[in-house]
Amino acid sequence: MPSASPFVVRKAAVLGAGVMGAQIAAHLVNANVPAVLYELPAKEGDPNGNVLKAIENLKRLEPSPLATAVRASHIQPANYAQHLEQLRECDLVIEAISERMDWKADLYRKVAPHMAEHAIFASNTSGLSINQLAQAFPEGQRRRFCGVHFFNPPRYMHLVELIPAATTDAAILDDLEKFLVTTLGKGVIRAKDTPNFIANRVGVFSMLATVHHAERLGIGFDVVDALTGTLIGRPRSATFRTADVVGLDTFAHVVNTMKETLPKDPWHRYYEVPAWLKQLIDQGALGQKTRKGVYQKIGDDIHVLDLKTRTYRLSGGKADEGVVEILRNKDVAARFEQLHASSHPQAQFLWAIYRDAFHYCAVNLAAIADNARDLDLAIRWGFGWSQGPFEIWQAAGWSRIAGWIAEDIRAGRAMTDTPLPAWAVEQGRTGVHSAQGSFAPADSTYKARSALAVYRRQPFPDRVLGEEAKYGSTVFETDGVRCWHTGDDIAIVSFKSRMHAIGDDVLDGVAQALDEAERNYMGLVIWQTEPPFSVGANLKKTPSGGARPSKPSALGRLFRQVRREAESFALKAARSVGVADQLMAGRLAEVEKLVEQFQDTTQALKFSMVPTVAAVDGLALGGGCEFIMHCDRAVATLESYIGLVEAGVGLLPAGGGCKEFAMRAAADAKGGDLSPFLQKYFKAVAMAEVGRSAEHARELGYLRATDRVVMNRFELLEIAKAEVRALAAAGYRPPLRQNAIPVAGRSAIATIRAFMENLLAGGHISVHDYLVGHKVAIVMCGGEVEGGSLVDEQWLLDLERKHFMELIATEKTQARIEHTLKTGKPLRN
Repeated sequence: MPSASPFVVRKAAVLGAGVMGAQIAAHLVNANVPAVLYELPAKEGDPNGNVLKAIENLKRLEPSPLATAVRASHIQPANYAQHLEQLRECDLVIEAISERMDWKADLYRKVAPHMAEHAIFASNTSGLSINQLAQAFPEGQRRRFCGVHFFNPPRYMHLVELIPAATTDAAILDDLEKFLVTTLGKGVIRAKDTPNFIANRVGVFSMLATVHHAERLGIGFDVVDALTGTLIGRPRSATFRTADVVGLDTFAHVVNTMKETLPKDPWHRYYEVPAWLKQLIDQGALGQKTRKGVYQKIGDDIHVLDLKTRTYRLSGGKADEGVVEILRNKDVAARFEQLHASSHPQAQFLWAIYRDAFHYCAVNLAAIADNARDLDLAIRWGFGWSQGPFEIWQAAGWSRIAGWIAEDIRAGRAMTDTPLPAWAVEQGRTGVHSAQGSFAPADSTYKARSALAVYRRQPFPDRVLGEEAKYGSTVFETDGVRCWHTGDDIAIVSFKSRMHAIGDDVLDGVAQALDEAERNYMGLVIWQTEPPFSVGANLKKTPSGGARPSKPSALGRLFRQVRREAESFALKAARSVGVADQLMAGRLAEVEKLVEQFQDTTQALKFSMVPTVAAVDGLALGGGCEFIMHCDRAVATLESYIGLVEAGVGLLPAGGGCKEFAMRAAADAKGGDLSPFLQKYFKAVAMAEVGRSAEHARELGYLRATDRVVMNRFELLEIAKAEVRALAAAGYRPPLRQNAIPVAGRSAIATIRAFMENLLAGGHISVHDYLVGHKVAIVMCGGEVEGGSLVDEQWLLDLERKHFMELIATEKTQARIEHTLKTGKPLRN
C-alpha cells in the first residue's frame, strides 16, 4: 500500500491585508509559494480596491518585505464577498486580521465551509487563546487548527511561534514546522497556549520593567536607549525606538492583553499602560507610522519626549563613560559584579532590568515554554538580543546572580516578592544549558534539540551557551583560513579574518584548499561559520590572528544599512591586504602584484578540476562578490546582499568581476547586439549597486539562473554540499577557457560616455565619477577595438588590472580611499 501523501503547500491564503497579513503574503511569494490575499470588499469602485492598495503599499515599505518588486504580482487579490471558493485551492490558510476574538470567530465560521479537507488553518494572533479560537471551527476541522505567530517584519525576523490547541493533530504541527523552517526559512519555537506566548510575554515585560526603572531613577528615554541597545547586545533601536517602530498602540494592546488575561500574575500591577503613553496614543502619536511617538524628527534633528515636562526636547542623551567601561568588560561575571556594586543610577538601572528579567523568566518558564533553550531562542530571534536571558544569567555566574536576586526580593527592591522557583536556587546549579540539552522544569530534565527530520538539514544550528561548536575535522589551518570536512568527501574552506575580509593570507589559503580538494575531495565549498560571506579585501595590513567576525544585529542586514555599509567597504573588494599601506608608500608595483594574485585566485576557482560552490549569507561585497561569480555555483540565503561596490571609492572591480560581466553580456546576446545586455551590467558596476536580496542580486546579474536561493541560513551548508554532489555525479569538468569572446568595442564605449556626459552636465555625477565610469566602460566593452572583435579572458583581466592601476594612481581616488579609511564614509569629489 502506498504511504499517505506528504503535506505540500502548493498555494496559500492569507486572511487580512493589514500590516502583518500583507507582509506574510509577501514572504510567501518570496519563497515561491503563490499566495491569495483576502480583505474586506471596498465600498466603492473595484471590490478588490482595499487589497490592491495593500499590495501596492508593499512596494513602498522600507525595509522591503519583497525580495524583488515583481514578486508583488504573484500575490493574488481577493475579497470575502466574491472569492471564498478560491480557498479550496489552498493547502495553508493563515488568518491575520485584527486582534478581536469576536471578529476572528465570525471570520472562521464564514470561511470554514470553503476550505479544502486537507488544509491547515493557522491564526497569526500575537497572544489570544488558541484553544478559544479553535472553538469557532466545526469540530471536525479543529484538529487542523493551530497558532502560527510571525514577528514583524515577517521577512526579516527569524522567529515563528507554533502554538497547538488541545485538539490539534500532532502530525499537523510537524508538517507545518517543516514548511516554516525550510520553505520560509524560519526558526520555529513551539509555545504553550498562554497569553502572548513566549517572546512577547518576556519581551514586553522586559520593556515594562525598563519603563518602570527609567521613571523610578529619572533616566531620560534617549539615555535608556543609549544603554539598552548595542552596548548590551540588543538591537540598535534599543527600547523606546523599538516601541516607536512596532507602534505605540500595538505595544499598548499587548500590555492590555497581559493585564486582562493574567490577573494572578505576580507582576500584574505593572501591566499598565503608562499615563504618558496613553497621552501620546490619544494625540495620535503612534510612533514611526505617524512620524511622532517617543521620538519625533523636527527638521534635521531628532527630538525625544521629556517625561517630566511631557514636551519634546533635542535628543542627545548618552551613557555615562564609567558605565560604558563596565559594559565593555569581556568578563561577564566581572561586568555584573561591577554593575551590582555601583552606586551610579545608570548602573543601578541596568542591574535592575537584568534582575527583573531573570526573575520573571525563572518564575514563568514552566508555564510558557517547554525548556530554557526555547525561551532564549525566542527572545533572540523575536527581539534581536544577542543572548537570551538565561544565557546571560548563566554566563554571569548562575548561583551568585541567584543569590543577589533573592537578596533583592527579601529587601523589597525587586518588582515582586515572589521567590525564585526551587530549581533555580538548588545547590550546585551552574546554569540551564549544557552540551546534553537545556533544562525543562516540568520534569527537571535536560531536553535535547528536536528530532524532526527537517533539522537533519542543519548540521550547525543556532547554538545557545553551553552547546559546543564542533566544526568538523581540520585538513589544514593557516592564519587566513581553515580547511575542514564533516567526515565526508567534500572540503570546506572558512575564512578567519574579521568580517571575512580577503587578504593575501586568505588568497593563499584558498589556493591551498583548491589544491587539497583536487587531490583528495569531491569538491570545495566556501562557507563561513557566521555571516557575512565576505566584505572584500582588508582595509589595513593587519594579521588575521584567527579573529572571529563580529556578529551583525538582527536587523543589521536590512537594505538601508546594507547600502551604507557597502559604501564604507567599497574599496575592500579590489584591494588585497596591505594595499592602503603600499599605496601610501607609493609602491604601486606591489599593489599590482596583489591584484594579479587576486585574479589568479578567482580564475583558479573557476577552472578547478573539482566543482566549487560559494555558500553565501549576509554581505558579499567587492572581492567577496567576485569569488561568488567565479565559483561553479552559488547557494545564497535570501538575506544575502551582493554587489561590486568599488566605484564608490573611485576604483573598478579588478578580481575578474568586470570580465565576468562582459562574458555574461556576450552569452546573453547570443550573437546579436551586445549593447542592451551590457547596459545592465555596466550600471551595476558603475553605480556600485548592491542587491537588496539574493533574488535582487540575480536580477542585477551577480547571481546566475543556475544559482540557488535558500530561505534558511542554517540549511545553507547542507544545500551547498548537495550542489557539489550533483555536479560531481554529472561527471564534472571545468568550463573551457574562452578565447573568442565578442566585445562591444569603441562604439559602445562612446555611447556610454555620451550617457555619462549628460549625467555630468546635469550635476548628477562628478568629474571623477565620470572618469571611473569611463574606465569601467572601457574594460567591459573590451577596450578600444572594433565592435564584434573577439578577445580572450586574459585580455579582459589585463584591461581590469591596467585601468584599476590608472585609477588608484589618481589623487582623487587616493583621497577617496584615505577618507574612507579614516572616517568609514565615502567621499564625493
